[in-house]
Amino acid sequence: MGEELVVRSRGSLVPPPISHAAVRGLRRRVRQSRDMAEGGGWQPPRPCEAYRAEWELCSSAGHFLRHYYVHGERPACGQWRRDLDSCREWEERRSAEAQRSLRESEQARVRAARKHGLVWAPRQSPPADWHLPLPQDNDW
Repeated sequence: MGEELVVRSRGSLVPPPISHAAVRGLRRRVRQSRDMAEGGGWQPPRPCEAYRAEWELCSSAGHFLRHYYVHGERPACGQWRRDLDSCREWEERRSAEAQRSLRESEQARVRAARKHGLVWAPRQSPPADWHLPLPQDNDW
């Protein structure tokens, strides 16, 4: 959808009217650039709602039962709660301590995810006997 200029009398060019959505977007971009100019350009890696949802999931009864069954211990939900508190503190006060806490927490999550490699090694080709029938077990 191209913008066309409107020609008024005496040959002056007038841009088309701007929609309300475009004005809101422009205001948001101006606000973001002003925040970045003031040193407030950092944003939490996730929205605070994501930290709240993770904390609620972690502290739910169903998650507790599954985690206890699989790992034999209670799930550690304290970090999600600390991240939620830090995120809210960042939104309210722009605290440097909250920013540092969130950054370190997310970096630790990334390191933990990278630490564990693939469980299965990807195959380059099928096994040589893939077409043979499976052995029959009559022990049932």
